[in-house]
Amino acid sequence: MAANTATPDDVLIGRIAAGDKLAMQVLFARHHVRVYRFVLRLVRNEANAEDLISEVFLDVWRQAGRFEGRSSVSTWLLSIARFKALSSLRKKTDAELDEEVAESIEDDGDSPEVTIQKKDKASAIRECLNHLSTEHREIVDLVYYHEKSVEEASQILGIPENTVKTRLFYARKRLSDLLKTAGIDRGWP
Repeated sequence: MAANTATPDDVLIGRIAAGDKLAMQVLFARHHVRVYRFVLRLVRNEANAEDLISEVFLDVWRQAGRFEGRSSVSTWLLSIARFKALSSLRKKTDAELDEEVAESIEDDGDSPEVTIQKKDKASAIRECLNHLSTEHREIVDLVYYHEKSVEEASQILGIPENTVKTRLFYARKRLSDLLKTAGIDRGWP
């Protein structure tokens, strides 16, 4: 990586690789909220997400010297975070999964339309996003909330770019249907 093309994040990674704790603090301050929100959307548990964020940035501290710059630092961080989150989800016991399924069963007291009317539009969109499959929710999260390109999403998820495009197409279609069912006129924000 040439010195004149290095981004501020690339410079921080170089300093972290040299053991610069202040550079680590700056990188953490710059990216922890975005990475936390990404992990939280995957694991859906604040305490677990906090633990995973600590692990992500500990890995950055340990592996900064191995960062090759083939992607942006934020893409690298989200890749590490995704791996940690998916590993965490795989470790859940059946009892935790059963409890999670029980908690996700909606109350039949209000119809979906009445429930949506009680919430603002942003809340309704988040609710609809929760009804997408994990693969579709990940794609929407990366592309729209983290503003990652198809290429960057491909790197983070470890899947071909065409698969990203296909998932994004079906995720938008499904989300549009969910939003219409929820009574939101515009299919996409």
